[in-house]
Order: sequence, then structure tokens, then C-alpha cells
Amino acid sequence: KAVVTAGGRRFAYDTLVLATGSYPFVPPIPGGARDNCLTYRTIDDLGAIQAQATQSTVGVVVGGGLLGLECANALKNLGLEAHVVEFAPGLMGVQLDDGGSRLLRRKIEALGVRVHTGKATKEIVDGAECRLCMNFADGSHLETDLIVFSAGIRPYDQLARDCGLAVAARGGIVVDYHCRSSDSDIFAIGECASFGNFIYGLVAPGYRMAEAAASQLGEHKQVFQGADMSTKLKLLGVDVGSIGDAHGRAEGSLAYQFCDEKAAVYKRINVSADGTRLLGAVLVGDCADYDTLLQYFLNGIALPAAPESLILPPVAGGAPTLGPAALPLTATLCSCHNVSKGAVVEAIDAGCRALGDVKSATRASTGCGGCAALLKSVVEYELESRGVSVDRSLCPHFAFTRHQIFHLCKVEQLRSFDELLAKHGKGRGCEICKPAVASVLASLWNEHILAKPHVALQDTNDNFLANMQKDGSYSIVPRIPGGEITPQKLIVLGELGRKYGLYTKITAGQRIDLFGAHVDQLPA
Repeated sequence: KAVVTAGGRRFAYDTLVLATGSYPFVPPIPGGARDNCLTYRTIDDLGAIQAQATQSTVGVVVGGGLLGLECANALKNLGLEAHVVEFAPGLMGVQLDDGGSRLLRRKIEALGVRVHTGKATKEIVDGAECRLCMNFADGSHLETDLIVFSAGIRPYDQLARDCGLAVAARGGIVVDYHCRSSDSDIFAIGECASFGNFIYGLVAPGYRMAEAAASQLGEHKQVFQGADMSTKLKLLGVDVGSIGDAHGRAEGSLAYQFCDEKAAVYKRINVSADGTRLLGAVLVGDCADYDTLLQYFLNGIALPAAPESLILPPVAGGAPTLGPAALPLTATLCSCHNVSKGAVVEAIDAGCRALGDVKSATRASTGCGGCAALLKSVVEYELESRGVSVDRSLCPHFAFTRHQIFHLCKVEQLRSFDELLAKHGKGRGCEICKPAVASVLASLWNEHILAKPHVALQDTNDNFLANMQKDGSYSIVPRIPGGEITPQKLIVLGELGRKYGLYTKITAGQRIDLFGAHVDQLPA
């Protein structure tokens, strides 16, 4: 049993693990192999996209999933007119139901990204006004200078095919509960593996597969039985959450929905037929309930008598957040590293007395970080229940909470950061306390934020009255109340853009944005 490389090197093995990953899927569209048709997967891909963007004004992303929408945001930030083309009738169809998908589309289009759903690209040809033209099966077309494919992944399973391992119909090395392939001495984990005819494309399932495969070499064998694909993210500034059976496909499941068109918030929970268990959830526009709902789902916690109270606003009788005390020891706090509440309690019992110590001991919240708030509340609750005093200081420079600092400034009439620091703090301040105190002072006294006592507290954008971009340049968005402007003032903006060589556009908010200014040009 040996692995032989293309260069002829030979490595003998007793047990082999295939972790070859995946590659981006590019639909076999005629004309799709051009230089300005790219993928969104690696650092090199990002460099190619950035280089092509400098010669483009319009960019299209093929694929309306998580990465596709993230890529559209990247094109928008590069100054392009961004479009998303999706074959399915809605965005993020795997994670969201129809209602959530519709609201997400509305919010994303309001941010200036144009969305085209139900579009099958028939061919890519030369364009009349742009470099390329996408012709769709329904007879419509879309012209663009740049196309980025973000249409899913395909497993790197060619090595497995070549050596005769079983491969699933849709690709991927077939594995069992131990992540063992059709050869008992070869395992496969991650995005190259197919478990139950499903490819897991998230980091947490990869970790679980690795644990199951590694355990087969020891005494305490584990099994892989699938993994939770729940996710919480922020797309183009829009909060999106998906838990379990988001579509309510389970037989007999009941759905509760809440939609606030004015606030652009959509929530849905799917519960078992007897109303006792949470099967899945969809959240768009507001993910404040995500952590609570995830704990109900992961740990089979009995739902309240009125399950809809979990997603209704508090004014309408919403249920309280599920506190640390209500979570069983088996509750999973960190999905990335599979850390339970019990493991956190054990770490505290072993001597951990601070959040950082618990993170080091358990690795909780060192993956995606989405569980940070929940982990903090559990650690603080467990410490306090043992009689350990918990430090809730704003930062190392102030032994007070933000709420307490507000009252100190109000009662003692403190009007500057230096006054507050001299009376109640220590050191010079940091990136946590400075903006917090700046907000408190602005709320109380409403003094000019760029006045000498306050200017050092402001972040870069407030300091320079311009918006810093990823490349270090700035954009300037002049305030035009109501959008009404005189011809003379409009000419001034045009001359300004020409004088400093700025990329100029009208934003989705119908304001004029000028990009590419350097910090030394801003005073002028």
C-alpha cells in the first residue's frame, strides 16, 4: 500500500486519509472560458478579479448563494455596477424559504446590487456596449465587462476514481459512519467526501469528520452522523440566519411566520406536529433570536406553550431569551469545535477564571466567533454561581460598564474624555473606550465632534469626513438634502472629480459618490 506522486516519490502507508477538498464549479456555457470569466475561490482568484475590475464598469456574479452574494458585494466595493444572476427562483435557496429569499432580495437591491433570478445562461458572446453579453434561455440578455462564477463546488475525487474507490453519483468519495471509503484502509474527510449522498461545505462538519476518522485509530471510536448546517451571517450588511429544516419539509411540521414589511424583518420557525420541538428557522433582517433558537434546535429543549412567542417582538409578548441556567450540560455552545456547556463547566472547575482562559482550554469561540456572546454569558453565569466576582469593565482603562460611564458623565458634568480618564480611569484609553465615550459625550452635550477635546476619539471616517476604502483611498459623499441641487453646485462636483481624478457614481441612495481620493487631498 503506497502513495506515489507525479514526480515518482513513494510513501508507504497502513492507513490513508484523503482530504483533497473541492474546486469551484463552472457551468459548461459556450463562451465561458474567456479571460474575463473568473471564479471566486482562492487568493489568486481575488487578485484576478481586482485586476479585471480596473478595466471594467459592470460586473456579474453567476450564483445567488452565500459566496455569490459576498462576491457581488466585493464587485460593488471595487466600484463596479454589480449584478447577480441565479438559475433558481430565489436567493440562497438552500438556507432560506421563499419568504426569506424575497425579503433578502429586496434588501440587497436597495443596496445597489441588481438581482436576476430564474435565469439560465445559454451562451456568452461579445457585447455591444460592454465586453461581454450573456444570452439567457428566456430570450433576454445582460451586458457586462466581467463575469465571476460562484455556482457551487465539486469535490476533488479524481484520485479516488483512478484507484477504484466508490464515488457518489453526484461526485465525492463515498464514506460510511466512520468516514471510511470502500477500501477499509482509506478514509475521506471534508469537501471531497460524500456522506449519505451529501457534500458538506462548511468547516464544522470537516472537523467532525476528522475526529471520527482519527478515532478509528484509537480505542474510543466515534461516528459521523451528519452535522448541523445552521449558519448566521451578514450579507452586504443584512443579517441572515438559517437553522435546521428551514423549509419545513419534515412530515407534519407546523410553521409560524412573522413579517414586518416596514422594518424589513422576516422570521419563520418550523416546529414538530405536537408543537414541542423546534425543527428549523429562518431569520432575515434581524438575527437577535438566533442563539436562543439554535439552542432549542440543537438540544431538543421543549418549546413554550405558544411557540410563536419566540419570534414575535417583545411588545407583542415575545418570549425571554433562553438564559445560561436553562441550557443542559449537553448543549453545544460552539459548533465549529463541538464544545458543549459541560466542557466549559469542566474548564471552570479545573481552574479557568476568565473568558480567555476558557477559550484557550476548550477552543470555544476560536472558529467563526458566532458563539462569543453566548459563551461569555455562560462563563459569567458559572463563575458568579461559584461566588467568583465577574469583571464587566468596559476595557482595561475603565472599571465601569458603558451604562455606568454614561451616568458618571451626566452626574459629574464631565465634558471630555481627558476629564473622565483623569477622575475615573487609567492609562491612555483604547479603541474600545474612546469611541464609546465619544458616543456618550455626544449624546449628553452635543458638542462638535471635531472640536479639539473630541477629535482624537473619532474613527478615521469621522475625522476626515470621508469614507476609507479597503485600498486606503477615500470616498467623499457630499450631503445633498432632498436630492435638490443647483446646476452650479452640480458642476462644482464634476470639476472636483475631474481635478482629482476621482471615480464618480450615483449611489443606490441617489447620492453622488466620488472614489479614489488620497488622505493628503482631503483638506483641499
